[in-house]
Amino acid sequence: MGRPRGWAAEQTGRASMSSPGRPGVNQLETKQTFWKCIAEGMQSEAAALASGVSQPLGPRWFREAGGMPPISLVPSSVRYLSFAEREELALLRAQNCGVCEIARRLGRSPSTISRELRRNAATRGGTLKYRATVAQWKAERAAKRPKTAKLAENKRLRAYVQDRLAGAVTDAEGRPIPGPNVPWRGRRHGRRADRRWGTCWSPEQISRRLRIDFPDDESMRISHEAIYQALYIQGRGALRRELSACLRTGRALRVPRARTQLRGKNFITPEVMISQRPAEVADRAVPGHWEGDLIIGLNSSAIGTLVERTTRFTILLHLPPMPGHSPDARVKNGPALTGHGAEAVRDAIAAKIATLPEQLRKSLTWDQGAEMAQHAQLRIDTSLAVYFCDPQSPWQRGTDENTNGLLRQYFPRGTDISRYSERELDAVATTLNRRPRKIIGWKTPAEAFEGLLSAARTAGVATIS
Repeated sequence: MGRPRGWAAEQTGRASMSSPGRPGVNQLETKQTFWKCIAEGMQSEAAALASGVSQPLGPRWFREAGGMPPISLVPSSVRYLSFAEREELALLRAQNCGVCEIARRLGRSPSTISRELRRNAATRGGTLKYRATVAQWKAERAAKRPKTAKLAENKRLRAYVQDRLAGAVTDAEGRPIPGPNVPWRGRRHGRRADRRWGTCWSPEQISRRLRIDFPDDESMRISHEAIYQALYIQGRGALRRELSACLRTGRALRVPRARTQLRGKNFITPEVMISQRPAEVADRAVPGHWEGDLIIGLNSSAIGTLVERTTRFTILLHLPPMPGHSPDARVKNGPALTGHGAEAVRDAIAAKIATLPEQLRKSLTWDQGAEMAQHAQLRIDTSLAVYFCDPQSPWQRGTDENTNGLLRQYFPRGTDISRYSERELDAVATTLNRRPRKIIGWKTPAEAFEGLLSAARTAGVATIS
């Protein structure tokens, strides 16, 4: 027959809660640890292992939350009972200890223990039984203070945001242009694939524009972060998940900033960052320090550039496509055949740098491109110390960036650079090195570098004698 309706609420003093199934064991603290690891840039699988749960559970939590932490990462206050205390309470209760005895052992007030036993007891069996996992689940559910999302309750604001995110593209007369038909698949678009057309305003543009379009209506206000949360967090409401395809990145999941900074840079360690570069490099007083980069052309063609910081002397690296390269047939995860892979760049730099005296090959500063993944082997082969710039900081290689701008006069963007031979590249480098430069007293880089070579030869002869 069961208990009468309302019995559980009468016994516990709390409204009945719909059970989602088997309660999770101490998931709050575990999830806090998981999302802190995610914020530090760890992958989902590694974060799961670090938080003490199975590896497949990490990606599941990450996908369900849209890549954004659905809980507060601030540790719970000590005024609330922890899961460990609830486990101890359940054991003492099973030993028929009284409320005052339990309170004394836990260092809590008897009223706190009495309220805990009454409010958070399990009621599914028709009796009040205290179990730590059920009590923890009930406490976490009761602690939630769900607030209706602004976009969910304000239809006018929601329509404005949706129209700026995914409104139709129209011609000059206002007629809609549908664009490609791209179905939503729950993940980011692939490379070289059609994308959904729309007005595609960014959340920040929408948030800022509201103040201009509705200067006197305070109800038409929303932050860009609230729009992101409405897109990515399930249950936040209002905006459909597929609208994230209208963002510039098109990500179906929000990626932590720390993870994007670490992605694809496993070959870079703190010891080779530009902050560890000797101070003598910055003032350009000591020659032999170089900067380098790639110039990319049509069909993934490329040439390498090396520029000496003191004299501005330029060396061009010939990086022809390797045997088997075809712009039409690409092998997924196959070898780098375009000519500017890590091995090809390493060999090209070594071939040029090895011809210089040791005094003139002290260091090389490069960006964080994958073409320098074999910098350690390059250092062994040539004794050339390699340092990497900070992410998205081209000004830390200002000399090379300026030189690349000069070289674009000979190798414009969108042209096939692979058609030039090494002899032709050397001729362009020679031409550039014969231009007088204001920064070195209207000498040419060739003259300044020849002076360094002569000094190096003289020093070598003096050392031998």
